[in-house]
Amino acid sequence: MKVKRPIVAFIYDFDGTLSPGNMQEYNYIPNLGIQPKQFWDDVRAKARENQADEIIVYMLEMLERARNKVQIRKTDFNSYGKEVGFFNGVEEWFSRINKYARKFELTPEHYIISSGIKEMIAGTAIAREFKEIFASSFIYEQHGIAISPGLAINYTTKTQFLFRINKGAMDITDSKTINDFKEDNERPIPFKNMIFLGDGDTDIPCMKLVKAQGGHSIAVYQPRKKAKKAKATQLLSDRRVNYVAPADYSEGGTLETYVRAVIEKVAADCKIEKLTKAL
Repeated sequence: MKVKRPIVAFIYDFDGTLSPGNMQEYNYIPNLGIQPKQFWDDVRAKARENQADEIIVYMLEMLERARNKVQIRKTDFNSYGKEVGFFNGVEEWFSRINKYARKFELTPEHYIISSGIKEMIAGTAIAREFKEIFASSFIYEQHGIAISPGLAINYTTKTQFLFRINKGAMDITDSKTINDFKEDNERPIPFKNMIFLGDGDTDIPCMKLVKAQGGHSIAVYQPRKKAKKAKATQLLSDRRVNYVAPADYSEGGTLETYVRAVIEKVAADCKIEKLTKAL
């Protein structure tokens, strides 16, 4: 009988973590004929005025401004995603990390938890690398045209998806499995086997939760951006993350060095736990 290997889960934010900037700024917002800064300023102002969730407001703004300017079918969002760029080394990252995890008898799985648009992420060159993409998404009418927000993931609701990964409740309409009691040792992916990578304020609850539950959180920042580095370093000082590294996914870089070390630790912890149970 084949022994099931422990899973090590790599969980990523998207904008600012795997990709510089916001995914909407590569082609969607420019096609609306508005500057990105103006778009986000309008979103924040409307959210304040209506005391509304900023994620819902930006999604509605995307749809309202699209009239007669850009197409908003699911396939169109997939196409917009094809233009999204990545930090250095991202596209080659997954095969190397997977190989390293398997070397230590772990099964690697990659997940996205993002406030960005799921349909855009699904169109990117790296979409196939993820077991699940949890991100904000639209409701579509019979002709495939987006008509309203369907799921809006903000900084606090992000943590729900950590528990879904932890319990194996991947269907977001499944409220039973996610709320059923399950002993920690019966859950498919323990928090201590999670590595969370994020960059900003919307990631803080996830960073804190993973770290508090024995997992590992890494704050990444855009290379050569002093303000971004200072913000990430502050997260370390505030004990919200375990490590800080530039968002450079190149082979042999600081980030890969940290992640390899965590993989080794997860593997060692799993081995010790297995030996202890055998006594």
